[in-house]
Amino acid sequence: MTAAHIDTAALRRLPKAVLHDHLDGGLRPATLVELADEVGHTLPADDPRELADWYYEAANSGDLVRYIATFEHTLAVMQTREGLLRTAEEYVLDLAEDGVVYGEVRYAPELMLKGGLTLPEVVETVQEGLAAGRAKAAAAGTPVRVGTLLCGMRMFDRSREIADLAVAFRDAGVVGFDIAGAEDGFPPADHLAAFEHLRRESVPFTIHAGEAYGLPSIHQALQVCGAQRIGHGVRITEDIVDGKLGRLAGWVRDRRVALEMCPTSNLQTGAASSIAGHPITALKDLGFRVTLNTDNRLVSGTTMTREMSLLVEEAGWTVQDLRTVTVNAVKSAFIPFDERNALIRDVILPGYEAAL
Repeated sequence: MTAAHIDTAALRRLPKAVLHDHLDGGLRPATLVELADEVGHTLPADDPRELADWYYEAANSGDLVRYIATFEHTLAVMQTREGLLRTAEEYVLDLAEDGVVYGEVRYAPELMLKGGLTLPEVVETVQEGLAAGRAKAAAAGTPVRVGTLLCGMRMFDRSREIADLAVAFRDAGVVGFDIAGAEDGFPPADHLAAFEHLRRESVPFTIHAGEAYGLPSIHQALQVCGAQRIGHGVRITEDIVDGKLGRLAGWVRDRRVALEMCPTSNLQTGAASSIAGHPITALKDLGFRVTLNTDNRLVSGTTMTREMSLLVEEAGWTVQDLRTVTVNAVKSAFIPFDERNALIRDVILPGYEAAL
């Protein structure tokens, strides 16, 4: 099937996998309005449609710091058990509606303590909400496998504590760890104690790198901290000249380090200038293990179906290309090898075969 023949309905039916998606960046606008009213938080707009528009406009600033600042409103309604349960359950149901069969959701528990919950209570509550969503999705005939990544915030000093939390909950749905937040001025090696602990405990982790800061960020995340995946990583292209890979780019490609790429988000934060020119296409063609992701569905006004549609319409992607990045994502998921194989063999490949 060529790009010209893929319509939105067909794209929505394709099985999808998303590795890079923030819980606090994906609330439904209507839910945010309702929860904000319950806790007495003032939003930029009280109408869900107007609020969604505000988020999209605010996110299109070309600046990562301002992009991150929009999260104050979603976090304001995620400080209670009720808010966390609802947002986690709806997160899964929205994935199912979008055709996602495997998702990894990430969030920073340390940002959800203002309502009196403890760190373990935050994780337990989110896992309960995710389980409720999975049960409803399965009952509707659209099952979704969901793993959780706990984030430490790179501008704060609790990453070692959050790493302990990831270890404690690794048999209860937490599949990995990440550090998030503003990259420039907050290098990953500042959190080396957390990464060393995770390696000792055999817990995988990814690191946001190569989005707002360049090659040194990616190098440090991989060669100093030992990340198994890179969040975003678009600036790896700075180590590629006329198709020739430098040593860092060669390492990333040859060791099959997954790049969690988020085209719309990257345009909004200034990490890329257009969908047609986004590095994901060139990197895919060069054999890198690129994956396609949403990053923040509310903030970026997007879904996996929309991300696929943009690449089809503006970068000439085919169904085969979409299958490639979907298989890449499942291969790089932080779940056991046999589960990854089963997802690819029984769900992903048959779903794409039906579309070809």
